[in-house]
Amino acid sequence: MRPIELLDRLGRWSSGRGPLYVLLAARMRQLIDDGELPPGVQLPPDRALAGGLAVGRTTVVAAYDLLRAEGRITRRQGSGTRVAGAPSSATVEDAPVDPIFLDSLESRDDGVLLAICAAPGDPPPELAEAYANMLPLLAKISGDIGYYPYGHPVLRQAIATRYSDHGVPTASDQVLVTNGGQQALTLLARAFLRPGDQVLVEAPTYPGALEAFREEAAVLRGLPVGLEGFEPAVRERRPALAYVIPTYHNPTGSVLSALARQRLARSAAALGVPLIEDEVPADLGFPGVPRPRPLAAFSDAVLSIGSLSKSVWGGLRIGWVRGPTPIIARLARLRAVSDLGGNVPAQLAAAELVARLDSLDLATELKSRHDQLRSLLARELPTWEVPPIRGGQTLWVRLPEGDGNSFAQTAMRHGIAVLPGAGLDVTGDSDAYLRLHFRARPDELTEAVRRLTSAWHSYHPPAGRVSTRPAIAI
Repeated sequence: MRPIELLDRLGRWSSGRGPLYVLLAARMRQLIDDGELPPGVQLPPDRALAGGLAVGRTTVVAAYDLLRAEGRITRRQGSGTRVAGAPSSATVEDAPVDPIFLDSLESRDDGVLLAICAAPGDPPPELAEAYANMLPLLAKISGDIGYYPYGHPVLRQAIATRYSDHGVPTASDQVLVTNGGQQALTLLARAFLRPGDQVLVEAPTYPGALEAFREEAAVLRGLPVGLEGFEPAVRERRPALAYVIPTYHNPTGSVLSALARQRLARSAAALGVPLIEDEVPADLGFPGVPRPRPLAAFSDAVLSIGSLSKSVWGGLRIGWVRGPTPIIARLARLRAVSDLGGNVPAQLAAAELVARLDSLDLATELKSRHDQLRSLLARELPTWEVPPIRGGQTLWVRLPEGDGNSFAQTAMRHGIAVLPGAGLDVTGDSDAYLRLHFRARPDELTEAVRRLTSAWHSYHPPAGRVSTRPAIAI
């Protein structure tokens, strides 16, 4: 495509808020998603397009890089820049978030084992009991249309009580119920982000959060786990938002110390940076491991999100946001635009489950399956680095050679889907890692390791990636 043809289609692309490269990328994204720039079309070279737009070449390069990171275009030496198509239909090659993230949410019937989506494989008996117990309450409802954009009052109060019991005094008007933790993240991203805004995230981190932030055309900046270096990064980057998983971090399983929690929460409040505390894994501690205090215990400005998807069952779709009342009201208005309220029977059942969370027997089973997977990997794949954790549901595995992306392709051919570390790390420093979950049944974990072992023995690292292990100074 010649520059003049693309200029005609771009039209008025520079009107709006944000850096020029973000606005240019946003307009091109729209053209690609609408099919006006179909897959395979070659886009103008950087300099040619910059000249036609009367902008600096760095503006075009940055816009192309943003679209490439989203998987909408490909850039290869010698063959130029081409449209890959919208992410929903394109084969994304080099995208920072692996498209297998979405595929993993669907059940498969092709015999492939999923070591990707970490969640309970079976609803616990307590879920059916909670539904049975809520039926009399449902039968008594009268004069109620059932729309609760904030969430049902019974569930909001149950969540508020749970926070109060864990040392974070909370009123029900500080709680918004959502359709799972992912909707909570999406609403927060919509409320706080505009195209070009920067977000501080841990590297690595939960890929669903990265997707939510990218959907708002945010620029992601990675910091070490625990948001180490937070204050200098805020002063340098002026971020609009920060996101952290302080308890049983996904994917590493690490736990932020009490002192680090206090420092981070208070620094965010003092610097005026909205801080999202993802507590979804916080109820997954192993036996005898005390639950750490939430970040919200140190600053009421922290925005905490939670969910029953990991502690009860993903199909329940109950999540929440806990934060200042004005922000909760703002989020409820955003939610009402597309979702007038959640499923009332599910919320009534969830209210009972929230009150019983600490009595559910999660810890023993989680620890047993964690130990089983580590033991099998140590025996069959002793060169893999598999650090133990004290809670959570995933192991952060370092390969002795090669990279996670290419090994994942080999693993798929051997009947097991694994999540490469590159898709969880915006800095690009986790290529040598895989995320494996241990929520599967014992027999499935055994079969998973058998397939991983078979895949590893047939794996040939790409040229130039023979060893990913850094040299050790002695």
